[in-house]
Amino acid sequence: MQLGAHVSTSGGIHTAIDRIEAMGGDCVQIFTQSPRTWRATKHDPANFERFKERRAEAGIGGVVCHAVYLINLASPNDEIYEKSVAALQNTVDVACAIEADGVVFHVGSHQGAGFDVGLKRAVPALRKALKRCSETTWLLMENSAGAGGTIGRSIEELTALYEALPAHERLGLCLDSCHLYVSGYDVTKREELDRVLAEVDERIGLDRLRALHVNDSKAPLASNRDRHDNIGEGLLGEDLGVFLSHPKLQGLPAYLEVPGTDGHGPDADQISKLKELHARAMKKRPGGSARRRGTSA
Repeated sequence: MQLGAHVSTSGGIHTAIDRIEAMGGDCVQIFTQSPRTWRATKHDPANFERFKERRAEAGIGGVVCHAVYLINLASPNDEIYEKSVAALQNTVDVACAIEADGVVFHVGSHQGAGFDVGLKRAVPALRKALKRCSETTWLLMENSAGAGGTIGRSIEELTALYEALPAHERLGLCLDSCHLYVSGYDVTKREELDRVLAEVDERIGLDRLRALHVNDSKAPLASNRDRHDNIGEGLLGEDLGVFLSHPKLQGLPAYLEVPGTDGHGPDADQISKLKELHARAMKKRPGGSARRRGTSA
C-alpha cells in the first residue's frame, strides 16, 4: 500500500512533491486552487512540467487532485450549480496537465429536493467533466459522511450514480474510512469490511476503486458527522488497521486528511504513525504478510 497525504501547493503546484517527499510519503493529494474560493488559480504551465519531473525524481506513486468542497453538483440553485460545474472542469484540466491519476470529488447535497432530483442534476455535470478526462486521469466518486442530504452516503447511492453515467470507462471510486464509519459501516470489524468490499465489487467493481482516504474519526459510528481525527487519536484507533491491512486494498494509494500535530494538516509525524499502524496490522492479519489485491486472506 502507498501511504501519503494531502499537502499544500503554496508557492506553486510543483512544491507539493517537495513537501510529500520531506514528509516521507509515497503518494500525494492536492487542491488545484484555494479551497475557500471559486476563483481558479492561474498556474504557470512550467510548473506542470516541474511537477511531473519532481514526481519522477522523488519516486512518488499515486497523485490525485481533490475538487474543492464548495462544489455542489446536485444543488437546485443555478448560480451554485454553474460555479460547481466550472470548478470541477477546471480541476480536471489541471489534473490532466500534471498527469494525475484522478480527481476526487463529492457530488454535494440535493438540499431537500430529494435524491432522484439531485442525481438528475449531477449527471449532466459529470458527463461534461468526464469528457475532459484523459485515459490516465479519472473522476473518482468519494463516499460522503451522509449529513444534510448529501449524495453518496452509501454504496447503493454511489452505484446509482455510477449506473446513471453509465459505468463510464474513466469513472472510479475513492473510499474514505472515516466517512464509511460515520455512515454506519463499521470498518473496524473485518467481517463488516469484507461485506462492504464485496458489495462494492458486485455493484461497481473493485477494479474501479483507485484511491483511499485513511482518516480516524472524532464522531461515533452512524453519526453522519464528518470530523476527521489524527491516526490513533480517534474512535477507530488501533482498529483502523483492519481497514489498512485488508488484502483487497493492498497496492492502492492511501491519503491522510487529518488535522496533524499542529492543526495545519497531515505532517511527517502522522505519515510515520500511519506506516507504523499499517505494519502492525499486516503482522496481525492471517498469514502475517502483504498479499496482492484481489486475493483472499
